[in-house]
Amino acid sequence: MKKILFILLSLALGASFLQAAAFTKEVKFRTTKVSISSDKVIGTGSNTFILDISQKGKAINAVKVSVRAFMPAMPGMPAMQSKADAKDLGNGKYKVTLNIAMGGTWQLHIFITPATGKKSRIKTSINF
Repeated sequence: MKKILFILLSLALGASFLQAAAFTKEVKFRTTKVSISSDKVIGTGSNTFILDISQKGKAINAVKVSVRAFMPAMPGMPAMQSKADAKDLGNGKYKVTLNIAMGGTWQLHIFITPATGKKSRIKTSINF
């Protein structure tokens, strides 16, 4: 009887850990691909994201990356946003921390500015 109870408890606990998986999302725009990931589930407050940016399959290095997360105004609620510049970790990886004020669907704009050439914007959304 104790073994059955232990197995059921282990399965329930394991299922709860599966639901708390890390966040990942991949976004493509023309020849640029951005893989967005987080070590923990996105929630209200401070969230750290790792952006893995590549173009035509090669890592993009030495560019300025900034991210803007925003939720447009709705009836009875003002617009909200969080902006931050990403830190270059090397090998096409960038780290950014955003403050997400509440749950819901947030628009995410990633701005990539090379030393020379045109600035590009990649748009996606996150929902929690």
